[in-house]
Amino acid sequence: MSSLTLVHARYQLVELSRIPMAIIGAAFFPAASLFFFVVPNTKDDPAGATLATASMVVFAAMISNLFGHGTGVAEDRSQPWDPYTRTLPIGPAVRFGSRIITGLAMMLFSMFPVVIVAAFFTPATISPVRFLLAIGVVIIVSVPFTMMGLAIGYLLSTKAAIATVQLVFLPLAFAGGLLGGPGEAPGFIETIAPFVPTRGSAELMWATVGDFEINPVSIVSLVVWTAGLAALAFYAYQRDEGRRYH
Repeated sequence: MSSLTLVHARYQLVELSRIPMAIIGAAFFPAASLFFFVVPNTKDDPAGATLATASMVVFAAMISNLFGHGTGVAEDRSQPWDPYTRTLPIGPAVRFGSRIITGLAMMLFSMFPVVIVAAFFTPATISPVRFLLAIGVVIIVSVPFTMMGLAIGYLLSTKAAIATVQLVFLPLAFAGGLLGGPGEAPGFIETIAPFVPTRGSAELMWATVGDFEINPVSIVSLVVWTAGLAALAFYAYQRDEGRRYH
């Protein structure tokens, strides 16, 4: 990782810090969902509370990356500063990498309220080793949502990106069974869940923090989604670069 990538990431974080509501919004929704959907239903179920908290962590990762990259990149592209940065002798890898680092930092920040709510208002429990493993796993499972957000941000205008993200994130959350623990979603949701990226991400988290047997179909689906979204994000970035220079 080059020092220039870190410099650009730091600049983007400074820019984000000047918009407190964007940061607060990314952190509030998952924590609020945990408080209203999970806390009332898991008072006497430590294992269930732990798995449901893991679901909300995936939910936070998805929201942070879809909004942060999807709407954030689209907004940046509409500003005069973005074309200027493309004239600098830094190469596309620095710009692309700095966005990913910035998104990762914001994603991890958005999870603090979720962890705090779980610690103080639910009987969820986790060992220090599993907690550290969970941090690594959430970084891995955030990749498809990072790629999805980048694809949306580079393909669409600001207004279209905002609308698309709003249309996408709730259906993905419901379809993957994120608003609860394993087996708590309606039957038809459990049927389609293995074929959406949110379910594979959730199952990896469930297996990390508790006693859960992963469905291989969910993991294969997650890998396919990740590869496809990465290809789409790369295409979107290259397409946007080409348009800037023609």
